[in-house]
Amino acid sequence: MKKLIIYAIILFLTTTSAYAQKAEIFSKDGKAIKGYDVVAFFKDSIAVKGLESFSYQWKATTWLFSNEANKNAFIANPSMYEPQYGGYCAYGTASGYKAPTETNTWTLLNGKLYFNYNSKVKGLWTKDQPALIQKANDQWSVIKVL
Repeated sequence: MKKLIIYAIILFLTTTSAYAQKAEIFSKDGKAIKGYDVVAFFKDSIAVKGLESFSYQWKATTWLFSNEANKNAFIANPSMYEPQYGGYCAYGTASGYKAPTETNTWTLLNGKLYFNYNSKVKGLWTKDQPALIQKANDQWSVIKVL
């Protein structure tokens, strides 16, 4: 009986995790990047929580912004501010899978925003960014719709 319960829990977690990662954009509770303002990473070089009053729907996800100017900047050019690989882990994407991310792992590189699973993974990713970005770029076209 104990094994059956463990298998059921594993099946539930696997199914829930797989379902949550089918979206092109990493989100929590339907909010891109856990509700953080993606424009603020570029303009202010900090992670800033967005507000519901400055929300915008794009790619079946709600994007939150800290002010009207950032919202308008995003609306004018979402591809400029959209995180690479939909905000999923850059290191994981290079390995061919979608992994959730932590907001404090962000990196701006050559005008593009990247996130990683956690600080340890970010450390691995920063050791060989050019090669991993190339791998992730190749993998993303395959896994983004999975």
